[in-house]
Amino acid sequence: MIALEIKDLGIRFQLHPSAATLREAVIRILTRRRAGITGLDDTHGEFWALRHANFRIAAGESVGIVGRNGAGKSTLLKVLAGIYRPDEGTISRVGRISLLQLGTGFHPELSGRENVYLSGAFLGLNKRAIDAHYDSIVRFSELGRFIDEPIKYYSSGMIARLGFATAIHIQPEVLLIDEVLAVGDESFKAKCLQELDKIKSNQKTIVLVSHLMQQVKELCERAICLDRGGIVFDGCSSDAAAFYRDILAATR
Repeated sequence: MIALEIKDLGIRFQLHPSAATLREAVIRILTRRRAGITGLDDTHGEFWALRHANFRIAAGESVGIVGRNGAGKSTLLKVLAGIYRPDEGTISRVGRISLLQLGTGFHPELSGRENVYLSGAFLGLNKRAIDAHYDSIVRFSELGRFIDEPIKYYSSGMIARLGFATAIHIQPEVLLIDEVLAVGDESFKAKCLQELDKIKSNQKTIVLVSHLMQQVKELCERAICLDRGGIVFDGCSSDAAAFYRDILAATR
């Protein structure tokens, strides 16, 4: 069964350079109004974060996504999660999908406890279902009494702990992970990787974005390399690592 599939996918962003001064910004707005121009200012062009992207990911498969900064990795995960709608092409998804991205879905003014329930609600879980997992989430996150503090006071490592603990305990069919395992202490990272191995053994689908190629090779049999918004390699993770190193070497 196919868990995720994209066909000729494209995501476009409008470019809007800021004016050098407040005076220039005001003049630009007034000029557009006098000319009867409304809506987006498209005179500055557009930027395709992804284009002509195609792949299939089978249920139970673990796939790494690698590439330089700005290659389109995080944008791709947001498309897969349903946060961004494609401007071109199509996407097919099967099952509940959870995106684990530092701070995504968390409200800074709410406590860790409140954010756990908020995240669960976003994924369609009722309070009873979240209650059943709450103690396990807190225990795995190791946040202790800080679970009742607003997360605006959390470190990036604490946010990653809470996000990971919440994501794995709501039992999604597809888990999307964006660089979260790059923060936090080594013991917690090891704990997370052990948990991901369990998720793999339960035939859940994992898509991992990471700059740590060793991590990708250990967790994923397959990896996709992005560059300048396009898929430039799709194959076994060890070959993808070599391909990615060649890209980095060519740009130095």
